[in-house]
Amino acid sequence: MDTEVGGGESSSPKKQRKHKGKHDKPKPWDEDPNIDRWKVEKFDPSWNEGGMLEVSSFSTLFPQYREKYLQEVWPMVKTALKEFGVACELNLVEGSMSVSTTRQTKDPYIIVKARDLIKLLSRSVPAPQAIKILNDDMQCDIIKIGSLIRNKERFVKRRERLLGPNLSTLKAIEILTGCYILVQGNTVAAMGSFKGLKQVRRVVEDCIKNVLHPVYHIKILLMKRELAKNPALANENWDRFLPKFKKKNVQQKKVKTKEKKPYTPFPPPQPPSQMDLQLESGEYFLSEKKKSERKWREKMEKQAEKTAEKKKKREAAFVPPKENNATNEAGSSNANENSEVAAMAKSLKRKAKEFRNNQADGDVRAESYIANADQARPKKKKLSSKSD
Repeated sequence: MDTEVGGGESSSPKKQRKHKGKHDKPKPWDEDPNIDRWKVEKFDPSWNEGGMLEVSSFSTLFPQYREKYLQEVWPMVKTALKEFGVACELNLVEGSMSVSTTRQTKDPYIIVKARDLIKLLSRSVPAPQAIKILNDDMQCDIIKIGSLIRNKERFVKRRERLLGPNLSTLKAIEILTGCYILVQGNTVAAMGSFKGLKQVRRVVEDCIKNVLHPVYHIKILLMKRELAKNPALANENWDRFLPKFKKKNVQQKKVKTKEKKPYTPFPPPQPPSQMDLQLESGEYFLSEKKKSERKWREKMEKQAEKTAEKKKKREAAFVPPKENNATNEAGSSNANENSEVAAMAKSLKRKAKEFRNNQADGDVRAESYIANADQARPKKKKLSSKSD
């Protein structure tokens, strides 16, 4: 009867919650609406008066170009960590930074914050900004983007897309997410709240993987900010309000379809072996001497072909190039023009000469002509007669 009653209780619609242990019981503050479970309270040293029992330490390497800057700002970093009882060391020989707890350390989580601080300093974050990570409400995330894409040119192009013209896209993401973002080399360092860091990681990864442009993410974040102002939509799904962007001009890979060959129950013919080929050519029956002579002859023929090709390539450099038709036409037209000009000049010279001759003939007077004729006439010698 007891088993039947137990079975009836188990079949009832209201099932009692089963507790695994004695501590897994409902607490009075579990359903208290006045308690904010997401609020991070500031650490009070009175919570851990005894301090740390063991020494915890972290170290990280930094690039050589950061050495000079770290030397300048290291006193500032040291004083900031000293307030929390954390010791730090800058090793310029090994190129490393290290942090460790001391007896004055009260907060057990501050060593993790100090580790994030030296990570940010090695990733080119300015020291005044990196020191803010020691606050309880500030978190950091270092996103590795170098391994998300193999092609270097595409990686640089998409990284510039994340920055935008004059860093406008990056500034917009910083304002909407409430985070500080620094793109340096193959990593993106972000500082802010957990919610903002989650949004930043999604934007960065989608940009580098070419899933969605950062401008579309900015539009979505703007709409979410406006929707958050309406208390009536606090417990509703916002998917119907948010835009859905589709990719355009995406090159799709063509699926290669193999042509199906007609089915035959017989296997494919076996390829001939090297011995079969030698039997067909008759090389199998030749002696070793003749085989070596044949190989040597083939080698010399190939060598002669290669030398002839190289000789042709060398001689090709000395072959004059063919003149273009345009240059020939231009040369012929210039020659024709020169010949026409020469003929015209010759005709003008001939006409000028004729004109001068005609003018000279017109100026001659009859008197002078007659006088000149008399003077120019030679005197005849008187012939002595034979009789004299």
